[in-house]
Amino acid sequence: LQMYRPFLFSFLMFFVVGGFSQETFPTNGPADEREHYHVFTNATIVTSPGQVIENGNLVIRDGKVLSVGGNSSVPDGAVVHNLEGKMIYPSFIELNAEYGVADVKLPMDPEERGPQPNSYKKGAYGWNQAVHPEMNAANHFVIDDKNAEQLRKQGFGSALTHIKDGISRGTGAFVALGKDSENLQMLDAKASHHFSFDKGSSTQDYPSSLMGAIALLRQSHYDAQWYKNNGTEQTNLSLQAWNDNKELPAFFEIDDVLDIFRAEKLAKEINMDFILIGNGDEYQKIKQFNNQRPEQLVIPLNFPKAYNVEDPLEARMVSLKEMKHWEMAPYNSVFLSENNVPFSITSTKLEKDADFITNLQKAVKSGLSEENALKALTEMPAKMLGKSEMVGSLSAGKVANFIITDGNLFHDEDSKILENWILGKQYVINKEEDKSIAGMYNLSVNGQNYDLSVKDKKGKLTFEVVEQDSTKLKTKGSFQNGSLSLFFTNDEGRVRLSGWESYKNSFNGSGVNANGQTVSWRATKKGDVETSEDSGEDDDEMTEHPTIDDVIYPFVGYGWTSQPEQEAILFQNATVWTNEEDGILENTDVLIRNGKIQRIGENLSAGGAKVIDASGKHLTAGIVDEHSHISISGGVNEGTQSSSAEVRIGDVVNSEHIGLYRVLAGGVTTSQLLHGSANPIGGQSAIIKSRWGLAPEKMKFEAADEYIKFALGENVKQSNWGSDYDSRFPQTRMGVEQVYENYFTLAQEYAKARAEQPNKTRRNLELEALAEILEKERFITCHSYVQSEINMLMHVAERFGFNVNTFTHILEGYKVADKMKEHGVGGSTFSDWWAYKYEVIDAIPYNAAMMVREGVVTAINSDDAEMARRLNQEAAKTIKYGGLSKEEAWKTVTLNPAKLLHIDDRVGSIKTGKDADLVLWSADPLSIYAIAEQTYVDGRKYFSLEDDAKRQKEIEAERERIIQKMLNAKKKGEKTQPPKGKEDNYYSCRQLGSTGTQTIKHNH
Repeated sequence: LQMYRPFLFSFLMFFVVGGFSQETFPTNGPADEREHYHVFTNATIVTSPGQVIENGNLVIRDGKVLSVGGNSSVPDGAVVHNLEGKMIYPSFIELNAEYGVADVKLPMDPEERGPQPNSYKKGAYGWNQAVHPEMNAANHFVIDDKNAEQLRKQGFGSALTHIKDGISRGTGAFVALGKDSENLQMLDAKASHHFSFDKGSSTQDYPSSLMGAIALLRQSHYDAQWYKNNGTEQTNLSLQAWNDNKELPAFFEIDDVLDIFRAEKLAKEINMDFILIGNGDEYQKIKQFNNQRPEQLVIPLNFPKAYNVEDPLEARMVSLKEMKHWEMAPYNSVFLSENNVPFSITSTKLEKDADFITNLQKAVKSGLSEENALKALTEMPAKMLGKSEMVGSLSAGKVANFIITDGNLFHDEDSKILENWILGKQYVINKEEDKSIAGMYNLSVNGQNYDLSVKDKKGKLTFEVVEQDSTKLKTKGSFQNGSLSLFFTNDEGRVRLSGWESYKNSFNGSGVNANGQTVSWRATKKGDVETSEDSGEDDDEMTEHPTIDDVIYPFVGYGWTSQPEQEAILFQNATVWTNEEDGILENTDVLIRNGKIQRIGENLSAGGAKVIDASGKHLTAGIVDEHSHISISGGVNEGTQSSSAEVRIGDVVNSEHIGLYRVLAGGVTTSQLLHGSANPIGGQSAIIKSRWGLAPEKMKFEAADEYIKFALGENVKQSNWGSDYDSRFPQTRMGVEQVYENYFTLAQEYAKARAEQPNKTRRNLELEALAEILEKERFITCHSYVQSEINMLMHVAERFGFNVNTFTHILEGYKVADKMKEHGVGGSTFSDWWAYKYEVIDAIPYNAAMMVREGVVTAINSDDAEMARRLNQEAAKTIKYGGLSKEEAWKTVTLNPAKLLHIDDRVGSIKTGKDADLVLWSADPLSIYAIAEQTYVDGRKYFSLEDDAKRQKEIEAERERIIQKMLNAKKKGEKTQPPKGKEDNYYSCRQLGSTGTQTIKHNH
């Protein structure tokens, strides 16, 4: 009696809690009220990661685990399953499914496409079609057994499913993957809240960029906060749902590793914790996560195929980034595990569902422990969902979701999932006899012994019988439905045998020999198939495993494995362009230490610093580019509305952009990344330093003033755009002025309301940014060409009590330079651009010089990734056109743009105490023959010709090393993919959309 007490207690508890059927659906005929027991005996049971019971028993009843252990009793009437030699694992949990809701159709626009400022969704919902937190997957869930079967085959017993559409996607439902009715499979109708940066099927104009999507999520959060406290003024079911979903686990699907930084920054601002659904490239930024470290990740095992690089010309089309990702992607989970980043594994984002188990085993082979692999598929996803009491392990009271395998699923490549039990119901995945019987056998036929070899090549079996004297016999065979047939010819003639598996790794049966006599036979496995000495694998390659230290920053060509040191350096005997009262100093020394300029003078003592002989060379401050569009992700314009003051370029800084390295080669150390010129009021800018390889937030110029992009002229009134956009207000230059008048009036009213009734006034990030202009806390850089509009904006600013900071382009600045001087606005212009569209018809190359002479702070900018590499030459043109002195010319790309950006206290000149942002030139920097030999940012050498030459050789060697690995992979039979070619994500001022491929005819 003592040994039955644990079982009796569990039995009584189950009877009290669930013994009486609580069906809400009528039964057509007598109901089956019997209790359904199943007992699984003699199995190796992995109850949870790291917890294994050998020869254990698992007892389940009516979809729940009753007991699990070594001596569980067998209830009367139970169905007993002898699982000797087999293993039981908890079924896996999928956290990123679209199961049962994939065909949900969201509101679309009418057939005739035109501008769509508002949502087409009918009802008391929010204004934007991409934000629908009210969408509940449970309301649309329909069992899709074909999809469920695919998940069951991969070992999944339950899934978090949601409608993968939009920026705020609504709630997910946690469901079992069985065939019974939706009511029985639904484990939690509202289990999660889902987000992304992708607007999905929404045809609404806004947002059209990544920064717009981020801004919309940010604003939606503040709208929901306001609605929570002031919801009596209106009914908004979307905002209500946002608030209702606040306590649910929040999943955020991202597209690339930089989105981790964006999502984590957003989460911190709106006080949410996101579980990030990644893209398999998270290893690339592990060392840079720092305070933006993801608390929880869901990662795919989407390892790319090798590229077909046999043709050397086509191989050039594969970037180093693509090559290194192919090599390192299988180690993503390993590196995350080693760096203690919590993660779950998803089966989504794979090219083929069938690759999941293969890739899982590849991750384990790459170094992911079996325990952590299982944890990432069971315990961790259950914890993320808050469902650990229901699923994720096998213990009394939990859902009976488990898989039965014929071997170790994580290590044994031949192992198969035989059955997947879901809510206590059996789903056969592979019949047991389907397991490969490959191996070496002792074959005995009527007492005569042979060796039998069975080889399995991708499911195709080949057989070979060998006599004891090593004579190979002509052999044929087949294995089907558990039955083994063998045919071989010896000296006596043909022998025919047939039989079956008598017990594990053993076959027996009967047959007929060459004389027609009946014979009996037995084959017993003695080991695995012997492999030939030449396996086609390189021994060095087999022991070569990439480590986290092999990751380069940024993860592109010319990336580094460790950041350049902040050195103490003494430049001796240079020609120093100070941009200060001292002017240009010959044979002068400059000492930098701790990222700052420490001393300037002649015959300075090195004091332990590294000495660089700069004789015959020129040392200048780093170039400052006031107007740039490099290093931006997901679109440069949010031009779908007249004002997009709420969007922030700072949200989408692209630290991986090769343009950063290229401008370093041209001496650029600081850039202002500007929104485009598609609308009158654009977005907030970001000022960055060219800190090649640092994470996006680390690139930003610390404590710099805030700026915003405005625009005038043809672009904003949509003179040259397609019909899809040409009905957005404004359509005329008069309308542009009214946009400013209207928005600044609204901003005044908003600031007053926020001051007087902060709790009742909805926080409006768009008007907040404009109010900062009125309060002189944010400054305008305005795209401009025509003098009438330049005058107009200055008058508008004066009416509202502030000054425009900078007119950029300003090609008619020479006409209004006196008025600009009086207003106090600077100009950032091109050196000699004209005639690329009608409104620049009056542009002249003397413009910059004329503004300088009028006393306007004047800069030469790039607005172009190519021009940014030769701004020194653009500055030199002001000498040819206008006769500026060398010092005046050089200041147009250094000190003057620094003044326009209010950072001249730190950069723009060589002065004691300023940042050590310096460029060492081979010659006079205004010469077309001058080359930037070394470029320093904060005293760190981010570029030098010597290092560049070394890196080019290293890149070629690294490419060739990986190419050889890819060729070897193809030789082994691995599938390859064709080279896709390289894509450069460069943007121009007027470019619309979120990719770098939608080219506009005129760039500026």
